[in-house]
Amino acid sequence: MGLLDHLEELRGRLTKCVIAIIVGLFACYGFAEQMFDFLMMPLKPILPEGSTLIFTGLPEGFFTYIKLSAFAGLFLTSPYIFYQIWAFIAPGLYKEERRWGIPIAFFSALFFVSGACFGYFVVFPIAFKFFMGFQTELIRPMPSLKEYLSFTLKLLMAFGIAFELPLFIFFLARLGMVSSVWLKKQRKYFVLVAFVVGALLTPPDVVSQCFMAGPLILLYELGIIVAWLFGKAEPRKQKKAD
Repeated sequence: MGLLDHLEELRGRLTKCVIAIIVGLFACYGFAEQMFDFLMMPLKPILPEGSTLIFTGLPEGFFTYIKLSAFAGLFLTSPYIFYQIWAFIAPGLYKEERRWGIPIAFFSALFFVSGACFGYFVVFPIAFKFFMGFQTELIRPMPSLKEYLSFTLKLLMAFGIAFELPLFIFFLARLGMVSSVWLKKQRKYFVLVAFVVGALLTPPDVVSQCFMAGPLILLYELGIIVAWLFGKAEPRKQKKAD
């Protein structure tokens, strides 16, 4: 395939992904109010009595439900989206490597959702409690609807993407581009990278950054094990090949 053919193939795959998200949006919009109540659950016990979320623009409530429905639609259709990504990459791989397509699409979606669940159930309660700790008699928290939605969705997406790290390492290991030995040597550099990524993907506060960097480091260690089990460039496999 030439460059234009590849671009046409990419356009087709992206179009299918966008259509899937739109379908997911319409499917989830009927539950938008319930989903927002669920998104509010980590914050409700910490809000001072009488405090609520506010919105200052007339259409802000409507667009909040639209954005939340689109985000939920993305999660709902994530297995299909990851399959489309894999289907675009697969023609450039060997036949043996292409058979991993469906399992990788499934586990990509699983890790993505697991990362978001980690952010929601573990990070949100601790982070919200930390932020609410700055209230005083003169300072009362009245977060806006728009800011709360942006903050939470950004964190959920960041943790979802971060949890893809072991699968990314698995893919590179299957191609023989990395090995567990090489990954161990780069561990100290990855710790620094984890905190930089945490600062880029999360809101500008130390708490969120640490909650992102910690799981990334643990996932990197999991990736080393994955590379040792499945990597083509592992020393023991190269000895067998010789």
